[in-house]
Amino acid sequence: MELWKRNLYICWFGAFCTTAGMSLVIPFLPLYIEKLGVHNEATIERWAGIAFGATFLMAAIVSPIWGKLADKYGRKPMLLRASLGMAIVMTLMGFVQNVYELAGLRFIMGAVSGFIAAAITLVATQTPKEFSGRALGILSTGTVGGTLLGPLLGGYLADIIGLRHVFFVTGAFMFISFLSANFIKEDKQRFKAKKNETKKVDWKSIENPRSVIAVFFTTFILQLAVMSIQPVVTVYVKQLSNHSEHIALVSGFVVAATGISNVLTASRLGKISDKVGPQNVLQVCLIVAAILFILQAFVTRTWQLFVLRFLLGFAMAGLLPSINSYLKKMIPDHLAGRIFGYNQSAQYFGNLAGPVLGGQIAAVKGIPYVFLTTSILILLNACWVYYQRHHHMTKKAA
Repeated sequence: MELWKRNLYICWFGAFCTTAGMSLVIPFLPLYIEKLGVHNEATIERWAGIAFGATFLMAAIVSPIWGKLADKYGRKPMLLRASLGMAIVMTLMGFVQNVYELAGLRFIMGAVSGFIAAAITLVATQTPKEFSGRALGILSTGTVGGTLLGPLLGGYLADIIGLRHVFFVTGAFMFISFLSANFIKEDKQRFKAKKNETKKVDWKSIENPRSVIAVFFTTFILQLAVMSIQPVVTVYVKQLSNHSEHIALVSGFVVAATGISNVLTASRLGKISDKVGPQNVLQVCLIVAAILFILQAFVTRTWQLFVLRFLLGFAMAGLLPSINSYLKKMIPDHLAGRIFGYNQSAQYFGNLAGPVLGGQIAAVKGIPYVFLTTSILILLNACWVYYQRHHHMTKKAA
């Protein structure tokens, strides 16, 4: 097997284990906080928000730092560091005695994280350019698949073995990622050829730095728009349902629908982006996603929402992989770690801001306005991408 394919499959497995492990604990985090001695409902919700957001906040801050170290010392060491660090921290969460220790470890979790960003950088830099879109698409299915299965497995395990023991299982998932990362073989000759350049590079070494910054903005707005829906999906399903039975189960299917179609399509869209260019795939997928979000604001039945969410997954499959492939084409390999680190930070900040925005809009105007706002943001994003592309082409022609 070619080296880049072997690395891709190992990174996929590691990304799947990492995201599955991280999402295992999300469904019962408020229950665990209650078990730690917090019984007031409002206080539980407040601490759950702090514990959940702490990881994303710290990860957003440190991602560029880990990216810089990846450029200097190699991407494989960053994969090993992140997976082992998260395995240790997640296991320690099973031993906490109060909510302060839990929140502190969630902060540390964000500080030591970075497996996905390092995996993206490794795959992007080690894969031949003609296959980069397809490879990044395949890698994204690992993260989406882990995000889908993690909460289902976590909820099941919490009932079977207890809340604390789920953290030990999660730590084991992370440790499996660490073991698998040891089998990655980085192209040392290619890395050494670029290593000396990392000491003297800056933004001037990028042909079009404004377009790179524009991609960061695109990633942030995209993630902000997508995550704004997350807090209100269950409530929306309840409003659309004629009966109150199995609301949680139906909501789970509605949320999972997008991920299922995403997994089915990501590698195929990545292959298409290799032929027609990631910018074109990104442009089309943004427009399609915006239209599907608008339609979700006017549904009257749960099944209609499910169908639209399933169709949305086909468009979402072409967004983040296309962004990563687009970045790969614009930057030199010796800057890849730092640039992908900045882009990962933009994504994390979107993860933080999105639920806050969606919750506030739903509280003030109603849930349909969350979908309308999301569609407007994505359409503006599509216009921004179009402007940056044509501005760059005009500048290049001149």
